[in-house]
Formats: sequence, structure tokens, C-alpha cells
Amino acid sequence: VGSRPLIAYHDHSAEGQLLRLMGFMAEGKSLAYASEAGTPLISDPGFELARAVAAAGLPMSAAPGPCAAICALTLSGLPSDRFLFAGFPPSAQGARRTFLEDLADVQATLILYESPKRLAALLADMATTLGTNRPAVVCRELTKRFEEVLRGSLGELVTEIEGREVKGEIVVLVDRAPPRIATEESIGAALDAALKTMSVKDAATFVSQTLGVSRKVVYKIALDRQG
Repeated sequence: VGSRPLIAYHDHSAEGQLLRLMGFMAEGKSLAYASEAGTPLISDPGFELARAVAAAGLPMSAAPGPCAAICALTLSGLPSDRFLFAGFPPSAQGARRTFLEDLADVQATLILYESPKRLAALLADMATTLGTNRPAVVCRELTKRFEEVLRGSLGELVTEIEGREVKGEIVVLVDRAPPRIATEESIGAALDAALKTMSVKDAATFVSQTLGVSRKVVYKIALDRQG
């Protein structure tokens, strides 16, 4: 960087540091932010800087960097047409299980980061919450000398990791939720709730899309319940 100054900007930087950096840009100076977190500033204060620059209407560009989530998705063999990066799960078991329950029915490949010390606990909670047969992948130390990719069901991965001393950076991926098997009873219950605020036509469309059932079938059940 030659004679250009290097300025630390991290989680413990005071707000004044952000204002200082913004001041440089307001004066017309160029500013380059390099993140140790890679792309796209995951768990990194750089997003606050980007947000401030955008709010100020100042010009900004990005040079793509490494991204463990996308690298892991590429290696996983899991569907990549739709995926959800969920970040780091909570460390406490109760909060972690609630977090996973919210993701249980997401129709996308799930991608999470986790500490190696909590990997076994996360996989156990995933098996309990998402189901032991759900396909999953654990990636460790991607692009490094000791890179490792473990594939299997959540139940199999729990057994694989149990008792191991895991080190390095971890990415966990889980296949999308299996399609729901809707019964006439579950369709009827969903319709009853929807019909409180929607017309029969709109309720049938909503329930059809939500449960993945033919609209014609749902509409007939709706008419029968109305009659």
C-alpha cells in the first residue's frame, strides 16, 4: 500500500471511527476496505460501513472475494437452485433448537457456519429437529491442506462426528425439507384459517400454494365446507 495509511476497523471500533472513514470519502478520498471474513462480509462490521456509504449516496464498488458458503454448496452435491444462508446458530441448546425449528420447512438447501467445538451438538439438534434421514454435508477447512467433506444423513453424521476432536472452519449444509403430504383434514384446517380473512377463491389459491396441492382439489374442498 506504499505510504497510504492503514486504519483498523472492527467490531470494537468506536462509532467515531466510522465517522472518520466517512469523512475521508466525503472529502473525495478513495477508501478500500479489506475483510478477513471474505464475501459477503459475514459476521463482519464492514456491512455497517457499506450501509453508511450507500445512505450517503457515495460511489461504492466491490471486488468478489472467497466465500466458504458458496464453495461448500458447490462441493456438497445438494440442490443449488435455491439455498438459504442462515449464519451461525445460537450457542445455547434451547435457542438453537428454536432456530432450527424455524428452518425445518424451508424449501431450500440450508447453509450454516459453526464452531468446531459445537459441531457435534448442532448435528444432534439437527437430527432431532429436522429428522435423522435428512441428507446433509459437513465441510471443514475448505481450500486448505486438511480439507474434508463428509456426506450422509444427519443421523449418520452425528455418529461420524461423535467422539472426534474437530478443528478448523466448519460449514454445515442440509437438504431442503421433503414435500408435505397433505390430507383432507390438514387442507380443511388450513382453509378454515384462510377463510376468516379471504374469499373462497383467494383462500383456495393460498392453501394450494402453501401445501403444494392442486388448486382444483383445494377449491372443491372449500366449496364443500362452505355448503
